Amino acid sequence: MVAGLGPNSATFNPWVEISPEKITLIAQHADIGQGVGSVQPIMIAEEMDLDPGQFEIRFAGPSPAYFNTGFADELAPFLAADQSPAAEAARTAALDSLRTSGLQMTGGSSTIPDTYEKLRVAGAVARETLKAAAAKRSGVPVADIRTQSGHVILPDGRKIPYIELAAEAAKIPPVLDAKPRDPSKWRILGKPMMRLDVRSKVMGELKFGIDLKIDGMLYAAVKLNPNKGQPLKSYDASKARSMPGVKKILEIKNGVAVIATNSWYAMKAVDTIDCAWAPSIYPAEQADHWKVLEASFKPEFLGKEWRKIGDVETGLKRGTLVQAEYRAPYVAHQPLEPLNGIAVVSDAGMEIWVGHQSPQAVQSIAATAIGLKPEQVIFHNQWTGGSFGHRLEFENVRVLTEIANQMRGTPVKLVFSREEDFLQDIPRQISIARHRGSVDKGKIVAADLQLAATAPFKGLLERMGAPSKDPDPQLAAGMWNVYYDIPHFRATSFEAQGLSPCTTWRSVGASTAGFFTESFIDELIHAAGLDPLKARIEMCAVPTYRKVLETVAEMSNWKGPLGNGKGRGVAFVESFGTPTAEVVEVSMTDRGIRIDKVWVAVDVGKVVDPVNFENQVQGGVVWGLGHAINCELTYAKGGAQQTNYNHHEAMRIYQCPVIEVRGLENDPKVRGVGEPPVPPAAPALANAIFAATGKRIREMPFDKFIDFV
Repeated sequence: MVAGLGPNSATFNPWVEISPEKITLIAQHADIGQGVGSVQPIMIAEEMDLDPGQFEIRFAGPSPAYFNTGFADELAPFLAADQSPAAEAARTAALDSLRTSGLQMTGGSSTIPDTYEKLRVAGAVARETLKAAAAKRSGVPVADIRTQSGHVILPDGRKIPYIELAAEAAKIPPVLDAKPRDPSKWRILGKPMMRLDVRSKVMGELKFGIDLKIDGMLYAAVKLNPNKGQPLKSYDASKARSMPGVKKILEIKNGVAVIATNSWYAMKAVDTIDCAWAPSIYPAEQADHWKVLEASFKPEFLGKEWRKIGDVETGLKRGTLVQAEYRAPYVAHQPLEPLNGIAVVSDAGMEIWVGHQSPQAVQSIAATAIGLKPEQVIFHNQWTGGSFGHRLEFENVRVLTEIANQMRGTPVKLVFSREEDFLQDIPRQISIARHRGSVDKGKIVAADLQLAATAPFKGLLERMGAPSKDPDPQLAAGMWNVYYDIPHFRATSFEAQGLSPCTTWRSVGASTAGFFTESFIDELIHAAGLDPLKARIEMCAVPTYRKVLETVAEMSNWKGPLGNGKGRGVAFVESFGTPTAEVVEVSMTDRGIRIDKVWVAVDVGKVVDPVNFENQVQGGVVWGLGHAINCELTYAKGGAQQTNYNHHEAMRIYQCPVIEVRGLENDPKVRGVGEPPVPPAAPALANAIFAATGKRIREMPFDKFIDFV
């Protein structure tokens, strides 16, 4: 008997449960809007011969059984395109380490790479075990039994619902050698389908974490120190105490909380509290953040020389020297659903309902905050309205735990106001790149790529309680993994110290380094007198990646300069193992730049959900373009100045171009697509603007230098 499993119920693996009442398929990865709450159960249902509507979906609780195999490629210190024995051995070692650690996490575009094989196998095991149970009941050989639409079908046509076989299936060994079907036999996967959550979201029926209610619940709102990580010095809550609905005022480590009868009362009351804050430990003003970065290109801040080919210093002396500096600001995550959660603490432990990408980390962080053991924290993951990396952090988890511990026995629902969500957000890394290169006789001879930035992944690990002394690998993403044949090449990162804490943001390091690298490659190509796309195709050293570039050239009918105030730019970035090429076309109008169309080619090895694949790519392009054009976080007096969407504005509908997408299946491995469309968007746009206007933009956001319509 498995813990929590009802009588006469069966489970064949961590992803399938069958009781006499229902079939439940478990999604181990958090759904943060990217559609994995649909595709995970569909991969199981494909093998079990279940139809949509015949099963329920439940998010997995914390368990090492759900360790993420998809991180193995990213953890191995080899280029994604490197399939050599040494590279594969390193990936195997990384996989063993992940298995030992039991790391359960959603991120890094790893859901499909992680689950593509094991969920299909899980479904196949369940299918074949149910057939074995039916064979034992009926006396019919398994070979003569088939399955369809949630039933085992005997040769005489009799149908036995899966739920009727649960008790019998629970008494026999699972058929562990079951094999998933060949993709040519798929009924659902690989074909256009509607996501399982679309209707309920459109109709307002699906309950996100912010919608959850529990009997006897009270509501909390907080005012926290805008100087991230610093404590509260003192406060005056005299006005708040007499306001409608207010039950209690609580002091917490880095701020104050109001407990009230609804969220609105709590938010209105907490706004009236005057607080004195401890100052920031990072520079209070934005200009000083840039000064720290500018001074970080020094040996004492060296992260790592990630890659070196040839003799760079000698190569730089050949032909024409090209130099450029690029900048990328802090940016916020800004998901539509602000941070929230519900928790109740008792003498026995704690129960918490929150949408999060790291279930085990939530247990650990919450337990540590109030002196519990992780196993005393029961975690319920929720559907979430966006993350982009926000829900890998713990701003709401720590605060909610403190509040619930002071309100023992009473469930408390915490909702951050939009302004608090922005103020407490741990942003994307701020970064400067200083690149040098040389061209000679129509060829790129050398490229020396250097960037200085805050370390996002190391920062996250430290806040998770697992600090690392190793160089942050995400700072090199989009810079060291360049696949062009450049004889003399070097990529080096420097880790700036003493700045605002930073964390992962959709596509992480590649979101900035991809912009720097592909913008600079474009400058080198221009200096060499070459065509931007044809040169990239000719230089690309990996055949499958070259095919991605050739595909986007064919899609966009690339034939060189457009003229007449129009321009096209191209960029190619591999992130999280997924090669992505984008062409952006713009027009120069009397009011500014108009983005007319974008073409995207992506190779993921296998497209399992074509409709969601297209939506993810289009959404990634919109995300990348919008933030490149409009968004930055700046600091004043230690706090973020931008505290709502009107100050940190993403792409508007009227600005959105037509986006044409094509998925390729040439890669030998199955890859993810949630993040890789983001990094090429900014450099492709910058390169298009140069083609149309002759003006190079080397700093985001672009609207500081040119208008957009």
